[in-house]
Amino acid sequence: MSGPFADRTGVITSPDDPLLAELCERLAAAAGATDKAGAWPGDQLRWCGEAGVFEWFVPVEHGGQGWSAEDVTRGYLALSAACLTTTFVITQRTGACRRIAGCDNDDLKPRLMPALVAGDSFATVGISHLTTSRRHLGRPVLTAEAADGGYKLDGMAPWVTGAEAAETVVVGATLVESGEPTERQMLVALPMDSPGVSTPEPFPLVAVTGSKTGPVKLDGVLIGEDRVMTGPVESVLSVGPGGGAGGHDTSTLAIGLATAAIRFLQQEAAKRDDLKAAAESLDTERRAVEADLLSLARDEPSCTKESLRTRSNSLVLRAAQASLAAAKGAGFVAGHPAGRWCREALFFLVWSCPQPVLDANLCELAGLE
Repeated sequence: MSGPFADRTGVITSPDDPLLAELCERLAAAAGATDKAGAWPGDQLRWCGEAGVFEWFVPVEHGGQGWSAEDVTRGYLALSAACLTTTFVITQRTGACRRIAGCDNDDLKPRLMPALVAGDSFATVGISHLTTSRRHLGRPVLTAEAADGGYKLDGMAPWVTGAEAAETVVVGATLVESGEPTERQMLVALPMDSPGVSTPEPFPLVAVTGSKTGPVKLDGVLIGEDRVMTGPVESVLSVGPGGGAGGHDTSTLAIGLATAAIRFLQQEAAKRDDLKAAAESLDTERRAVEADLLSLARDEPSCTKESLRTRSNSLVLRAAQASLAAAKGAGFVAGHPAGRWCREALFFLVWSCPQPVLDANLCELAGLE
């Protein structure tokens, strides 16, 4: 790679960089202990920052490396095969960075982006309530009402990853006028040290507990216009770069986790002939799904995002269980990666899972056509 990043020792500059493999080995070695303790992956995120991972996703004009969507996807595949918890946290951090870098507020970007790109600051997102069933509640879960010089925020962002570690959370709120919610929404770069912001205990999740995912509560939080990123507009998540729902990042994580389980199965198959057919079949399926994923990343889709997510969910569930079957009793002992992979695979049935995908997965689990 030529350019400003070519001579930076220790910085990963492409998905083919041997330094990425070294980082992944380090992440994989720490994944079991992180899962057992349910600990925030602070060291892992620091390693990623030192290796330039946070630069992959950010345009060069904001201090990043501006990797292509396909290269970012390949990087995510490698990271998620090593440690799902760390990579999931990175997706939430990246989601915040992309929305800040692509927002309408040009004064906000130079204030926040340099420290985020360097890994010196952590940001995350609290926007899922704008696209899930919570949006159908009589009263929006998080509201914004005009106040002197800005807005007053009340309510909560129900699902926020790493809020306690964040300096900034990108939250989505519904505009209220004359006491009534409107159809307009806004994105705000919320400073977590603002009066009225609190972070209850994160949820004790079945897996990726170390992501410290839980609610952020806002009680009369006043923010200035200088913190408004986008809006108020209708369907704010579809506005600007990084906008739109239903991306393929979650499918990428599922395929990465499936890859880890299949690699284990292949290693066991090298010693046991009875496992070879299953290992070969699952790996053939993995390569096909990964090829379709990369076609979407190149904007040359060979399938729909919904179809990809359905197949990715199916693959990761079956690959994880196959790894457990291959490990036998040892895999059922706490601390074995196969048991962790099985728990982590369940994550994809609930996180940002569109109803048609869930319906298809349920039909497969029930043995229905």
